[in-house]
Amino acid sequence: MFLATFKLCAGSSYRHMRNMKGLRHQAVLAIGQELNWRALGDSSPGWMGQVRRSSLLGSQLEATLYSDQELSYIQQGEVAMQKALGILNNQEGWKKESQQENGDEVLSKMVPDVGKVFRLEVVVDQPMDRLYEELVDRMEAMGEWNPNVKEIKVLQRIGKDTVITHELAAAAAGNLVGPRDFVSVRCTKRRGSTCVLAGMATHFGEMPEQSGIIRAEHGPTCMVLHPLAGSPSKTKLTWLLSIDLKGWLPKTIINQVLSQTQIEFANHLRKRLEASPASEAQC
Repeated sequence: MFLATFKLCAGSSYRHMRNMKGLRHQAVLAIGQELNWRALGDSSPGWMGQVRRSSLLGSQLEATLYSDQELSYIQQGEVAMQKALGILNNQEGWKKESQQENGDEVLSKMVPDVGKVFRLEVVVDQPMDRLYEELVDRMEAMGEWNPNVKEIKVLQRIGKDTVITHELAAAAAGNLVGPRDFVSVRCTKRRGSTCVLAGMATHFGEMPEQSGIIRAEHGPTCMVLHPLAGSPSKTKLTWLLSIDLKGWLPKTIINQVLSQTQIEFANHLRKRLEASPASEAQC
C-alpha cells in the first residue's frame, strides 16, 4: 500500500492518473499518515523520533501549497530523511573504518537495498547554529573551503525546508576516481535542539548529464547536529554517507575514498569555522 501510494505521488505510477491533481494531493497526505503511524510506533531515540514526527506532520500541512512536481520533491526529501534516520537508529552491524587522534571516527556497514554506508562521528568546538549556518545557509560556498567539492548550486527552492541542488565533486584518489556530479533533493528539519539535513538523488529536467562527467547518485544520506551533552557550546555531528559513484571502480578504492572524504570534510569544516566569522543568521 505504502509503495503504491508513493509511486502515485512521485508521478511514476499509471499514466492516466498523472493529471489527477486532487488524487495526487490525497496521495501525499496518505503517505504522511502512513509514515507518521510508522514513526509513532518505532523505538527511535527521543530526539530522532521527535524530528521524524515533526517532519511528517509538517509535510501534511504544506501539501496543498505546491505543484505536483514540487510535492514530489518534498515527499522525496521526507522519504530520504526517514530512511537515513532509520539506518542511523539501527545500532547493529557497524564496523570501525578509521579513528583519528582527535576522536573523529568513521564506521561502516552493509544495509539491504542500499549497499555499504559510512557514518562519521565528530565533535566540533562550535555551537550548533554556527554549523547550521555554514552547512545550510552558506551551502553554495562549500567549494570555497572543501577541496573535494568544486561547486554546489541550488537549482530550486521549495518552501523553507526543501531544495534541489547540483554538486560537482573533484577527482579523488590521485585521479583514479574522476570528477562526478550529483543532482539531489535536500530536506532540512529542526526539532528542539536537533537539526537534521537529509537528501538523496533525484531527477531535475533542467540539469541533464554533462559530457565528460559521470552522474553519480546519493542514496539516503543525512547529517544530524545537536549540542554535545554537558557542553552546549560544542556540537556532535553525525554524517551518514551513501553514494553510488557509478563507473567501474574496485570496491577497495571506493571504500577508501568515501571514508577519507568524511575525515577530510571534518578537518576542512573546522578550519572554515575558525577562519570565517558567524553572521546574524540563526537556525
